[in-house]
Amino acid sequence: MQTDSKIPSGLISALQEARHVVIFTGAGVSAESGIPTFRDALTGLWQRFDAEDLATPNAFRKDRDLVWGWYEWRRMKVLMAQPNPAHLAIAALAQQVPLLTVVTQNVDDLHERAGSPDVLHLHGSFHQPRCAACGQAHRFAPGIPDEPEGGRRLSPPVCDQCGGPVRPGVVWFGEDLPARELHQAQKQAQQCDLLFTIGTSGMVYPAADIPVLAKQSGARVVQ
Repeated sequence: MQTDSKIPSGLISALQEARHVVIFTGAGVSAESGIPTFRDALTGLWQRFDAEDLATPNAFRKDRDLVWGWYEWRRMKVLMAQPNPAHLAIAALAQQVPLLTVVTQNVDDLHERAGSPDVLHLHGSFHQPRCAACGQAHRFAPGIPDEPEGGRRLSPPVCDQCGGPVRPGVVWFGEDLPARELHQAQKQAQQCDLLFTIGTSGMVYPAADIPVLAKQSGARVVQ
């Protein structure tokens, strides 16, 4: 493994000895790619809305077209963005250690496009919509969609299985994290010997418990 003299020697040793590394990322990792963090002020015609008011099950029930239009606008921005050096460095590190697991709070696909496989998305993904009624997965057409005009309503697709409305595949306020991803993330944190937290405030629970679990299990946690 090549090293950089600016990296503390203790961290270099920890990386060289690590058998399992977990990278725990948040919105700050994608900010350099031009993806605004969730708490950034909305721009354009979306300025008249509060992001936290749009990201709830009740908001979708009240105005499906508004919420779907907002998420399609955000998904389009992600599809136009590119992985940045942080995403690429994380993917490259996986080639240098025996096992690396990426656990992210982000709902974009920039880790995957950088080359990281099997990313655990604790807060869901823009790219995995599902039926709001029966839970059936929905597939988007390939390519980048036309940009929904800021603040414009856009009708969601209809489920092929039951005819219900398709909803964004993200975790909204008041919803539980996906059980499989949370369980796997907790398991990986408890089994790793080195965990990096990158681009996250560590204030959103239960995701913020991941580094705590790693430390309690004896791993070195780098923040």
